[in-house]
This record gives sequence, structure tokens and C-alpha cells, in this order.
Amino acid sequence: MQRDRLAVLMTCHNRRARTLACIRSVYKQSRTIEPEVSLFLVDDGSTDGTAEAVRREQCGVHIIESDGRRFWNGGMRLAFAAACQQPFEYFLWLNDDVELGDGALAGLLQTYAWCASIGEPDSIVVGVTRDPADGLMSYGGWRRLDARNGLRLEQIPVQTSPARCDTMNGNCVLVPQRVVTRVGELDPAFTHGMADMDYGFRARKAGCAIWVAPGYVGDCVRNSGAGLWVDHSLGVLDKWRRLLGPKGLPPREWFIYTRRHSGRWWPLYWLNPYAKFWFRALKSPRRLRRRQREKHSA
Repeated sequence: MQRDRLAVLMTCHNRRARTLACIRSVYKQSRTIEPEVSLFLVDDGSTDGTAEAVRREQCGVHIIESDGRRFWNGGMRLAFAAACQQPFEYFLWLNDDVELGDGALAGLLQTYAWCASIGEPDSIVVGVTRDPADGLMSYGGWRRLDARNGLRLEQIPVQTSPARCDTMNGNCVLVPQRVVTRVGELDPAFTHGMADMDYGFRARKAGCAIWVAPGYVGDCVRNSGAGLWVDHSLGVLDKWRRLLGPKGLPPREWFIYTRRHSGRWWPLYWLNPYAKFWFRALKSPRRLRRRQREKHSA
């Protein structure tokens, strides 16, 4: 009898040590699960020798080299396109900074088998990660809090049994071929962020379920925001450029995302982060001058 097959999809850029650790954690447990595992890695213009190091250590990895302009969504789409040249029953989105714990792949597959057993075979299974620095949850599934504002979300705490959610971070996500058939690929309209959350929302609209697997699947450091538009060490114009850039909220992409998922008042939600940015930027100098006057008058 032919075994099912699972394609692990990854993209990386200049994180050689973390990428290698992630790949090792996959292969460490690949022999303990039923599906046959193949790994597809997009090396998006790394200059730190990531592709060469992976080839030396793991000759079975399918490496696709790119030009450094793919970012997360472009890289994952490229990995998916390469995997689709072969038949797979499952696809695993995996960030290259995730280090899977023992039994993580088995746990995701067991959760999917449970979904199928309750009559929901068109289900996505989300793995929850924790930050090794504090042991607290870093990425996982999200549920909507307000039907009128589809972007008002809360992160689902780690559970002891499968839990429903409305969308997810794409750090560790098991997507069966059945779901891909109904929903399609990650949307090329997005460059980096939003693509994973958009996919989850689209899957729910298409009638698929999303379940958070019990426990933690492994470690993934929580993004600190350093170098991004929320980094308080940057000047106002630098932060503004980053807000509009591919790792922030590019206006066209944010337009598509809010129009699709935030309800009838989407124009207000689209405008909100840009208006709030300048309100805070213009308010900060006035606050600083007030504090200085209070200090001198004390």
C-alpha cells in the first residue's frame, strides 16, 4: 500500500543557524510518522551560505534559490509551486525559525485525523509555538471577537484538546490537499504579512474548518519589532517608510485585506493605522515640550 506524502514548505533569508536547526527538527521525527516527508526550501537571496550549508548537511532537501525579493509569501508560494510538481496529501507551512519539539508532526497529523473522524476532513490544523525566552505562547490561532469588525481578534491560548479558530499565523500550519482544492494558494496580492491570516479567513468562507492542535509544537521567538515601523528607536520618517513597506502595512495590500475581512466599515479600518500613526507622531513633540516645561518650573 502506498504511503501518504507530506510536503514541508519553508522560505529563508540569512538565518543559516536557525534554518538548519529547523530542518534538523523536521528530519529528526520524519521517520516516526506515517506520511513520507519531503522538504522544499526557498533560499531567498541569502548571503550567509544557507543553501550551501543545507546541501552539505541534508542532501534530500529540494532547494529553490531566489533573488532576495520574495519575502515570506513569495517564498512560500514558490515552495508550493515546486511541491505541486508531485502528488502530496498534506502541506506543512513552516517558518525557518521554528524548532519543532518531539512528536510535533505526529500531533498535527493526529489532530487532522480527529477532524476527519468528526466529519470535517476539510480542516486546517494550526500548531502553537512558544517563545523559548519566557516559555509563553508566541504564535498560533486567532478567533474573532466582533462580527461587525472582522479584524478584532484574540489569540487562542494553548489548549489540552483541539480548539476551533477563525484564522492563524502561518508559522506552523498543516494544510491538507483537500483544503488547497477548495481554497487555492496563498494570494499573490500580499508580499509578506497578512497572507497567512487572509488564507485562514478565505478558508472559513469556503466552508473549511480551522483547528488549533493541543499543546505546543515547538519553539519560535516572538517578533520584537526591532527594525520595523513599531520600533521606537527609529525616527518618524523611518518608521513611516517601514509602515508603508513590505513588512508593514503596504496601502494597497492593507486595502485588499480590510475590504475582504473587516466588514461594512472597512474604509475606516483601512485608514485607521495611517491616521493613528500621524496623530501620535504629531502629539509626541507637544508632549515632550510639556514635560520639559514642567521640569523647568518644578
